[in-house]
Amino acid sequence: MGAHVSKQVERRKALSVQKKNLCEMHGTCGRDGFPGSDYRPPDRKNWMAGLNPDKLHINQIVWPGTHDSATNKIGIRFVSRPFAQCQSLSIYNQLCRGTRVLDIRIQEDRLVCHGILKTYSVDIVMNDIKKFLSETQSEIIILEIRTEFGHQDPADFDKYLEEQLGEYLIHQDDHVFGKTVAALLPKRIICVWKPRKAPQPKHGGPLWSSGYLKDNWIDTDLPSTKFESNMKHLSEQAPVSSRKYFYRVENTVTPQADNPVLCVKPVTGRIHGYARLFITQCVSKGYGDKLQIFSTDFIDEDFVDACVGLAYARVEGKA
Repeated sequence: MGAHVSKQVERRKALSVQKKNLCEMHGTCGRDGFPGSDYRPPDRKNWMAGLNPDKLHINQIVWPGTHDSATNKIGIRFVSRPFAQCQSLSIYNQLCRGTRVLDIRIQEDRLVCHGILKTYSVDIVMNDIKKFLSETQSEIIILEIRTEFGHQDPADFDKYLEEQLGEYLIHQDDHVFGKTVAALLPKRIICVWKPRKAPQPKHGGPLWSSGYLKDNWIDTDLPSTKFESNMKHLSEQAPVSSRKYFYRVENTVTPQADNPVLCVKPVTGRIHGYARLFITQCVSKGYGDKLQIFSTDFIDEDFVDACVGLAYARVEGKA
């Protein structure tokens, strides 16, 4: 018991120091020191259209993404939901707010899940995506859908995805990275299917294999540790102009089983407000041309604006 208490005291001290480090960095470096930081898309629902699809290349986009996207109704409200909910908005409302990368986890019965907790059918996700696409013309979405750890792949799920999204699917092709948004239209979805045991999608097919969406996930609830790890791994990537895969950085920290704070929102709130600081640091360290997908829990307008602002600066030749 004494050892456990001592460990928790040390954890609280470490957390306090890390919060102070980020706060001091924020005060010293500011949060808006990157090209395009003052840009605000006039219409977040159509922000790619606002950046000119004829000029906007896929590898110029800074894609705002959500982590565990379909968890707005997961578990039981006020009981298990706070331990697994990473987004409060529906998929449709996230897309309208400006999200363009979705992270969907499923289990064998085609229910969306987060660990052991489950929520609605993946059909709800498909319907929200199709509703959004029917109301817009030039917005491209990256849909990552994977079988959650510890679960079996749903039967014939690749066929299901093709049936649901076929008319919108951008086929797996390395040339996509160098194309403009306009050159890909009317196709609208890059769907990365990550099964656990089923065969990977093949080159040239309608779905993309797991190697096309990479990240370096660090499972921690310490904000400065995650911030610095994100920066280190990003620095090791090639610039977006020469990459043939998407690379994601997640501005999140996650609850740990050995810590008394287990609800997602207060934990991820430790890093949530430092997204602009991260972009500022990327640019100042010379990594601004490496940032591509930037994801968060509980996405908000300012997070979207920061990502879109850097993309705007790239299109205008300012970054």
